[in-house]
Amino acid sequence: MSKWNVMANKVLAKESLTPGEALSILMSPDEELLDVIAAAYRIRYRYFQRYVRLQYLMNAKSGLCPEDCQYCSQSRVATADIPKYPHKTSGEILEGAHRAHALGATTYCIVASGRGPTDREVDNLVDTIGQVKNQYNMRICACLGLLKPDQAQKLKEAGVERYNHNVNSSEDFMPHFVTTHGYTDRVKTINLVKATGLSPCSGVIFGMGETLKDRIDAAFALKELDVDSIPVNFLVPIKGTPLEHTDLMSPQDCLRALAMMRLVNPSKEIRIAGGREVQLRSLQPLGLYVANSIFIADYLTTPGQSPDADHAMIQDMGFEIEPIGLRPEDLACDASSRDD
Repeated sequence: MSKWNVMANKVLAKESLTPGEALSILMSPDEELLDVIAAAYRIRYRYFQRYVRLQYLMNAKSGLCPEDCQYCSQSRVATADIPKYPHKTSGEILEGAHRAHALGATTYCIVASGRGPTDREVDNLVDTIGQVKNQYNMRICACLGLLKPDQAQKLKEAGVERYNHNVNSSEDFMPHFVTTHGYTDRVKTINLVKATGLSPCSGVIFGMGETLKDRIDAAFALKELDVDSIPVNFLVPIKGTPLEHTDLMSPQDCLRALAMMRLVNPSKEIRIAGGREVQLRSLQPLGLYVANSIFIADYLTTPGQSPDADHAMIQDMGFEIEPIGLRPEDLACDASSRDD
């Protein structure tokens, strides 16, 4: 039995990976990559079978952000040629919900640029969310920046099930790519979301120049925060951002990073998010053996591959689109049935 299967057995037995074991995944040789993916797949199958969750992004407010995040085309330090507009109308957000539902998405993610929403923006969004919930059987995830307690409560009462606020990287690396807010600000919002009863979603951006240790630290921080959903973004070096000349990761390193995240956070939804087309390239389909979720169609300011291509990829790999309403107990399989 390979050491990767031994590691998978440990995780399936509810034992936690050590940072050293996580590092060994990130440093594994190319000739063992398929073995690493196979070990990660055993864990993915244990909790999610062969289902792929589809999520759809709505960029409800673009650009005009006062923060200085160097990876982001919407930040104040970017000169990227992107659409810039205030909040979209209720009609436009409802149109987005219609498209999300038609594409098979079970989660509709409403995202707004900025440090955090005003009370008026939250009130306007609450009215729209009610309309979406009345018309479509989808989960609503909001991503609006730093929240205040009363804002979080209003979102929950309106029907928002999940709130996204990414840690993006390790606490040590964060000052290298943003200075207008700190790591503790992000953690405070995640903990507020949890205290309000919203499902916490928080992830990372890999490929910004961080070390392997930073990747591992971020994975273990998310484990400690006990978030339910982890989007793994890979940097898109957008022209007009300070990171536009950053070298791409290899597709193999992207797969190793996904596998490490799966073994550190075995039962969590892991989503291949922004940058998968750019960084994973032709190895995208292998990512489905590790992650159980993807965004379908476009991202915030960058295009994704066509929804038809995503559907074909899922079908060609023998996976199924997960219908809404499945409970964790419906998905979980007997781990012993997958042991060697």
